[in-house]
Amino acid sequence: KLFVQVMETSKTKLGADHPDTLTYMGNLAFTWKSQGRHANALALMEDCAQAQRRVLGQKHPDTLSSLATVANWTS
Repeated sequence: KLFVQVMETSKTKLGADHPDTLTYMGNLAFTWKSQGRHANALALMEDCAQAQRRVLGQKHPDTLSSLATVANWTS
């Protein structure tokens, strides 16, 4: 619940495409994954990876990490 609040506050204060917001989004996805909310986690991580690709670029380490996570979670 707290990670959701942090992410939503960050979206409001910093913007949905701010790198910190994207980090919080990824953190929330990992939290949901550890709670067994696999479908929610995967969808959020996919959104995070798409946003990172757009904002940070395809070769940014955060983008590559998120894309690798999506690939791992879907295999």
